[in-house]
Amino acid sequence: MSKIILVTGGARSGKSNFAESLCKDRNNKTAYIATSIPFDDEMKDRVKKHQNSRPSEWKTYEIYKDIYSIIKEISNNHETVILDCVTLLVNNLMFTYDIDIDNAKPDEINDLELYIKDQINKLLEEVKSTELYFVFVTNELGMGIVPGNKLSRIYSDIVGRTNQLIASKSDEVHFVVSGIPIKIKG
Repeated sequence: MSKIILVTGGARSGKSNFAESLCKDRNNKTAYIATSIPFDDEMKDRVKKHQNSRPSEWKTYEIYKDIYSIIKEISNNHETVILDCVTLLVNNLMFTYDIDIDNAKPDEINDLELYIKDQINKLLEEVKSTELYFVFVTNELGMGIVPGNKLSRIYSDIVGRTNQLIASKSDEVHFVVSGIPIKIKG
């Protein structure tokens, strides 16, 4: 039976380090699903720092779309998985979906969110059909002011509801503040 863990927190809260420690403590058969697209020097530097912090035995899969399609393969070779991170996954799905978000009608935004939820639901279903110890990492975006522009509000709303979906299906949820994890579910 699988175990699903969600690790959430603010930017630079230590959530990735905590998620990695959960997996390091279990074994060295960890798969790392990296959802970022390093498009500039700053992001490339961040990716490099994350790569250097991981054990060399861990296998990295760089993917953000249709992740569910590789879960069976991963479960054949790994016991633990980290997906880092949900917020970048949502970002990438939003910007590769065929929609002009700034001029989109509410129905088009709803269709976009349904598409993203479908991607997440299929992933959760695949994970639940395995024996994987699966750790999702995400950012908690809803603790500040409501963003001033439409795109940021839509993004924040979709990420928030996606986090709620994953949390509802997770066995454990941890909130990380200043490098200190707080277990809030499980």
